[in-house]
Amino acid sequence: MKSSESIKALAEALCKAQSEMGGAVKESSNPFFKSSYADLTSVIKAIKEPFAKNGLSYTQFPISNEYGVGVSTRLMHNSGEWIEEQFVLPLVKRDPQSGGSCLTYCRRYSLQSLAGIPAADDDAESAMLRTEKSKQDEYEDMIVDLMPVITAIKDGIATGDYSTANEEWNSLSDTEKQIIWKAPSKGGKFTTKEREIMRTPEFRQAT
Repeated sequence: MKSSESIKALAEALCKAQSEMGGAVKESSNPFFKSSYADLTSVIKAIKEPFAKNGLSYTQFPISNEYGVGVSTRLMHNSGEWIEEQFVLPLVKRDPQSGGSCLTYCRRYSLQSLAGIPAADDDAESAMLRTEKSKQDEYEDMIVDLMPVITAIKDGIATGDYSTANEEWNSLSDTEKQIIWKAPSKGGKFTTKEREIMRTPEFRQAT
């Protein structure tokens, strides 16, 4: 984490803002895991007024490096003090839609962590803005969650480290395996060659 030389005034303001914040409502659902989560709009809604009342603001900029794409989030106070952190995730599928979904995911988690707000379990806070995410957006969010495991499997196959790749594969639930095992033409995350290797005894029995 980077910061200005002093963050005393910022820390005091953030403390006050956090005492006024409710939770970010878990209003979006993930049909793949039968769970709900607070989307980016809910997080912004939860912090907007408390931040403004206490002289706080933030900026988020897209970044990329050899590891993937993400955001750089800076929390600022009207005194000029600031703190900043980056959050980057790998991309398995390099296209605009996957990149956009990854950036949204990074923005949501970075902002929620930076503000220190919980995700409420219900929608009792009527002031929260309700939004709906499409099934495709939810699918993309789920894929982003699985990207570290998918990348580790692909790297293991590419380097011949079948033991590590097989261990990562077996760490997934049956539902997660079904979703990413689909044929590449149907949205699966492994190439035809990778799928062939994963079917071999050498891969399945690697320890």
